[in-house]
Amino acid sequence: MKHGKKYTESAKLIETGKLYDAEEAVALAVKTGTAKFDETVEIHVRLGVDSRHADQQVRGAVVLPNGTGKKIRTLVFAKGDNAKAAEEAGSDYVGAEELVAKIQNENWLDFDVVIASPDMMGVVGRLGKILGPRGLMPTPKAGTVTPDVARAVTEAKAGKIEYRLDKTNIIHCPIGKVSFGPEKLQENFDTLMNAIVRAKPASTKGQYIKSCVLATTMGPGIKLNVARFGA
Repeated sequence: MKHGKKYTESAKLIETGKLYDAEEAVALAVKTGTAKFDETVEIHVRLGVDSRHADQQVRGAVVLPNGTGKKIRTLVFAKGDNAKAAEEAGSDYVGAEELVAKIQNENWLDFDVVIASPDMMGVVGRLGKILGPRGLMPTPKAGTVTPDVARAVTEAKAGKIEYRLDKTNIIHCPIGKVSFGPEKLQENFDTLMNAIVRAKPASTKGQYIKSCVLATTMGPGIKLNVARFGA
């Protein structure tokens, strides 16, 4: 695959075969983010688990202290007092059956996080085939099925992200924008990695964190030394 000039220049900053400490990797990622737009910094963590087994699923949510740098649009399925609370908390969209119909009939997906009060899950369940594959289906584990919808909206807008395994046992998550600078990105990185380490399934044997790569949207991957995570 042929890469552009900026990517090639950024790649020269990274030593082949070197495993970087997190602080060095984060600072390097900021240097490699040279695109004309504010690139997102992402981490890709390979875990020593088997996602095919229910007892080895790794999934949860965490509020990044410095947010993600992205404006989050929330959709809340709620009625009555819960709907009012969601509106007061600043949710972009609040509704019930009419929003289900809009998503089904118009393929409307102009939102980033879906939240639901528990009594609405029977209705929201109809959207499983649409929201599920996109990672938008609300779940209690991610804190998006909750009686406190107002808090869920506030947390989502403050930078709460969900982490979950893909089919290849890798977690892909943003930790902010290049413009955040190394210090804020490092705080977000530590918060997310600590959450992933704490989520280690009891049934996991051997090395839990196999590898971790840090990269900007357009930049090369930077491999991290995972020994410090002791998992």
